[in-house]
Amino acid sequence: MSDLIRAFIAFELEEKVILKLSEIQNKLKSYKLDVKWVNPSGIHLTLKFLGNIFQSDISKIKAIMEDSIKGYLPISLKISNLGCFPSIKKTRVVWTGISGELTSLFNHKKKMEVNLESIGFPKEDRPFKGHLTLGRAKSPIDLTKIIDIAEEFFESESFICDKIILFKSDLKSHGAVYTKLITSIIK
Repeated sequence: MSDLIRAFIAFELEEKVILKLSEIQNKLKSYKLDVKWVNPSGIHLTLKFLGNIFQSDISKIKAIMEDSIKGYLPISLKISNLGCFPSIKKTRVVWTGISGELTSLFNHKKKMEVNLESIGFPKEDRPFKGHLTLGRAKSPIDLTKIIDIAEEFFESESFICDKIILFKSDLKSHGAVYTKLITSIIK
């Protein structure tokens, strides 16, 4: 058995956010989109996808996570809009955006990137786009007709991001299964 694990670092979401995301998914499902919807309990705000890591890297990653949260307060965010990757006309990923204390979120992400790079994890090439993935299209779809209508779904209260988790991700036929390996709490 390999000691490699597929891993990522993300903010864990409050239960009220998971319920709101489930409600948004249910409204979007009424449009009969050819989308495989993510289990709402597995939705998280990813800060860094690490890919395959060695078990022996976990202690170094824990130290980086702890160092990265020093000097930061919990971050207040809101669910803000419907979005998609790579484009509205050829959507592969349906997501909801976030608003709120984005400067704090981006600064935290940047500090973590720099710290992780120091132990061999390359910086992300693309700019960080904080989002919560709702589903993945089975083939490219056109969201042009619903992207503006969907704005009515996004009345959201603020939520606090104060738990950064190192997750193990096991890909299964029914979807990914996430296991918490390390939790760092921002105080």
